[in-house]
This record gives sequence, C-alpha cells and structure tokens, in this order.
Amino acid sequence: MPQPTPSPLHPLIDQQPPSVLGLGLAALGRPGYINLGHGEDTVSGRSIAAMRERAFAVLDAAWDAGIRYVDTARSYGRGEAFLGDWLRSREVPADALTIASKWGYTYTADWRIEAEQHEVKDHSLTVLQRQWQETQANLGGYLDLYQIHSATLDSGVLDDQRVHGELARLKAAGTRIGLTLSGPRQAVTLDKALALEVDGVRLFDAVQATWNLLEPSAEAALEAAHRAGLAVIIKEALANGRLTERNQAASFQARRQRLETLAARFKASLDAVALAAALARPWASVVLSGAATEAQLHSNLNAVEIPWDAEAEALIEQLAEDPTLYWQTRAQLAWN
Repeated sequence: MPQPTPSPLHPLIDQQPPSVLGLGLAALGRPGYINLGHGEDTVSGRSIAAMRERAFAVLDAAWDAGIRYVDTARSYGRGEAFLGDWLRSREVPADALTIASKWGYTYTADWRIEAEQHEVKDHSLTVLQRQWQETQANLGGYLDLYQIHSATLDSGVLDDQRVHGELARLKAAGTRIGLTLSGPRQAVTLDKALALEVDGVRLFDAVQATWNLLEPSAEAALEAAHRAGLAVIIKEALANGRLTERNQAASFQARRQRLETLAARFKASLDAVALAAALARPWASVVLSGAATEAQLHSNLNAVEIPWDAEAEALIEQLAEDPTLYWQTRAQLAWN
C-alpha cells in the first residue's frame, strides 16, 4: 500500500468543521447484526474467513476513498482482530489513521446468528483490565481512542472511581479516553460524564452518540460537549437501516416521502441524504458509516457531495420520532 499523506484533520484534536466520514465495523466483525437486511449483505458467506475477506474489501475501499477514522469494539466479534490484521498486512503507518475501540461488552454469540445472547455488558474494573489487554494484542501501536461502550447511568460506570482511576492511567500514558451513549437518556448521561475529573483533569476526550433524523434528541448536549472541547462522533446515522431504501414499514411511509423529496432534489439515495444531515451538524467531528459492503460504502460516500442548506434543514425537522418510541423500536430489531 502506498504511503499516505496524513489527514489534515485529526478529529480528536481539531474540533472545527467540516466533519468527516468514518467507518464503523459493527456489521463487519461478526456474522449477525441488527441492521435491516444485514443477512442480504452476508449472503456470500458468514464464515470467519468470508467475513474477514469482506471486512478487508470494505476497509480497502474506505482507505482508497480517503476515510481515515475507523471504529471498532471488543464486542464486534472479530472486528478488532480483522482491523489489526488489515493494518499490518497493508503496512499502514500508525499515524495515518485514527483508530477507536471500546470496552464493556463481551461477545458471547460464538459466531452464531441464532444465539440467545450476542453480548454481555459489564463495566467493572476487571473487564476493563482484561479487555484492554485484548485490545492491545489486536491493535497495539495503532489505538488512539478507548471508549466505555454504551455508558449509562444504570451501569454505574460513571460512579466507579476505580474504573475512573484506571482510565486516567491509560490517558496519562497517551491513549485518549471516551464514552459511547445509547438510549433515551443520552443527554443526561453525557451531562454527568462531562463533570468527571481525576486529579483535576477531565476524564473524557470524546463522546460517541446516536444522532439521526429519527432521533436527534441529544443534539443540545452534544453541542455543549463540542463547546467543552470534546470530539463528538455520530453513530447510527442511518438508524440501523431504517433511514434507507430497505425500510418498507407502513409506519415509515410519511417520513420516507419527505426523505425522497430531498433525495430527488439532491439526486442522491436516502442513505446519502441521512448521512449528509449528520455531516451538516456543526458540532460533529466524525460521522460513522456502518457499511457492510463496498456498494453501501460508495453510496454512503455520496453524502459528502450533498450541499446541505436551510431548505433541507427545515424539511428534516418533521422527521423526528419520540425518543422513547425510537429506542423501543431499536430494541425490537432482530439479529440477522
């Protein structure tokens, strides 16, 4: 692989717009996921070898397209391992990409789609220490950002001073520390996280949260985090496929018509329009594509060419769902 020119924007340092598109490996590191139609994306094979080959193909396409931010997690099956193998096999310099991973969930499906439980959440110090070592084995020398995976008020991780101390130790050694959010109380959780300090130093450098046209309720909190100096990463901008052509639900048709109006105006696909809306947030550093195929990635990349404007902004204000309903719907999505 040719030696790259380092990206002029390091999203964890330079907080100024424009935001950039990154790649998340949630749908590439394991055979099953909750995205609509994920089974169609893996029809060519779900073996470890087949999934590894697909992950490499999408990572190659992302690299060629200029994507320089990649997100994975301990619970993404073999996502970390695939990414580490790709980085080493392509001889990518450590400073050429920004690599983020997460701890707090353990993958338990054993490469089965029909598993009773796909992942187990545990934000204890013991899990942090174990998963840090596992992440280092996969991504050592490349990791830039280590995040609490789906921090919530209920998990107790924001009250665990032993975990905070260990994260502060990792931060002092050179790894940036972040948290990801989920659920209808993202904003409340983020407010508490912003106040956390260890020895007078703010613990978190970045926050990754769900924001999309159906669930924008955390926007004010994310904007406040940006003003406070945190990098803000948007995940699930396509609402697990609900903001794509795959969503044929009757309850979505009125919203779909509005999206199709924008898509027709910009001569773009629904997914590109939804991602363009996320990229237009002035407080966002990175917007993650969750593409599971090269074709999806190329469709997503069209978002960066859409000239988002006030007319588009006015139209999307009619698309939001009640946050509680949104998260209930997400919880009912089937692994496929």
